Amino acid sequence: MVLAAPATPLTPGDEVVRYAPDGLAVIDAEARFVEANPAAVRLCGLDPDAVAGTPSPFPAPDDEPAATRSGEPTVTWEPVPGQRREFAYVLAPVPGRRRWVVSFRDVTLSRLRERRLAAIATAASSVASKRSLVGTLEALAREVARTDALAGVQVLTVNSSGDRLHVMGAAGFGRTANFFDKLLECRALGARLMMLEALETRQPLVVPNRYEAVMGDPAWAPLHEMMGSPRWDWFVSVPLLVRGEPVGILNAFYAPGQVVGDTELEFLLAMAEQAAMAVDHAALLERERDVARREERQKLARDLHDSVVQQVFSMMMQARSLGVLVARGMPPTPDRVAQVADDLSGSAEAVLADLRGMVVELRPAATTAGGLASAVRSLVDTTAARTGLEVSLDLGDPERFAAFDADLLEDVYRVVAEALHNSVKHAAATRVDVRLAVTAHGRRRRLVAEVADDGRGLVAGPGATDTGSAASSGFGMTVMRERASRWGGTVRVLQPASGGTCVRLTLPLPASVPATVAPDGEAAR
Repeated sequence: MVLAAPATPLTPGDEVVRYAPDGLAVIDAEARFVEANPAAVRLCGLDPDAVAGTPSPFPAPDDEPAATRSGEPTVTWEPVPGQRREFAYVLAPVPGRRRWVVSFRDVTLSRLRERRLAAIATAASSVASKRSLVGTLEALAREVARTDALAGVQVLTVNSSGDRLHVMGAAGFGRTANFFDKLLECRALGARLMMLEALETRQPLVVPNRYEAVMGDPAWAPLHEMMGSPRWDWFVSVPLLVRGEPVGILNAFYAPGQVVGDTELEFLLAMAEQAAMAVDHAALLERERDVARREERQKLARDLHDSVVQQVFSMMMQARSLGVLVARGMPPTPDRVAQVADDLSGSAEAVLADLRGMVVELRPAATTAGGLASAVRSLVDTTAARTGLEVSLDLGDPERFAAFDADLLEDVYRVVAEALHNSVKHAAATRVDVRLAVTAHGRRRRLVAEVADDGRGLVAGPGATDTGSAASSGFGMTVMRERASRWGGTVRVLQPASGGTCVRLTLPLPASVPATVAPDGEAAR
């Protein structure tokens, strides 16, 4: 029942109950309302004439004294479908009876703001740490749907030619094959495509009661199966803009009873901005990879010219000299033929060794069966076999690298391969030591790769250097530093006091790497 206005004047205690801004109620052992003050009736959307016996949103404790709640847990309540409210509450037992007094207040808006801020922060972190655009946009779609309890979310991106949209992230709806083709089929049948209008105008569109219009229009028949469940009502389409140009669209499908206001739209705009940043970031990474691939092809061409092409040219000239002698009626002596044969054999072996070395350096770490550890071990073994150098390898526990991003491991492998190639080609070394490790400084963890030789060392004096030496300048060092910078890392060239040269790659581990990947010498945590 509701506390009715009494005929006699209110006591101070009655005034507190009746005019309190927070909900005050009594519930029984079955969590049903016994009585409630006007604020409780209003907050819970109760019938003032039928409060007693109505189920409450609050769980009744099993045991009277021990069940008194500490702190402020929360419950979710829907007075009517689509109007979700969140209450923070405190329970206190009524002495001698299996009843509890509950005091509660509406924290729907404050908790929603907290969830939205957390969702934006999560999306920003995902953009910074994930290297997969699909993974980032899938996570972002789920975060938007979860935060505002939406029926569904889609994130679509424009392809490189600008004439198609691809679903890159979705929540609520299952993926539909050929979605964009079916969308165009709907347009051909006369359907109005709000998302394309938002994309063309670069402005968000908010459409109330869109579900009935779509499901009742035969022009949308190709997509009725996909868009029919779960049921939704309002529709919002927000373009993803990068430097003013549309790169995609975020579609939000609101559950029945939900209404889109300024705060809802502001949240979608913030999440669309994060999605646009992810698309831009992915495009930038792809451009960097294209540049790196072109530069590596140029390096390969230079290496072929400096070694293989020149040696093959020498072989051709030696073979031609024999032909010239025979053509002039001056057949070469057996000793001369033997000398040329020895020279050709030696040149062929050198060419074969150089080609094998190039194949090993080009082998991608991320695509080998054993990952980084297997690829580096193969690189070391092959280098030792073809050069005669003593090459050692320290990997620690190889299994810990399995948790790292595949692109990160690829770049680590390339840097190690380039540094090892430089030691073989330029250092005049007899021994090379390769080491990979995970180090920790407080809460910060790093992946460190070192390639150290006992060769002639740097042209400059001892200590660290970044420029000015044969070991640290040139195209190979530039590519190594670019690979490191993609991950916020560095490549340094050091000259140890004992002599030789050490190339050290240091990469900070991203937050996406599980904490179970322990630094060397520590237990997993």
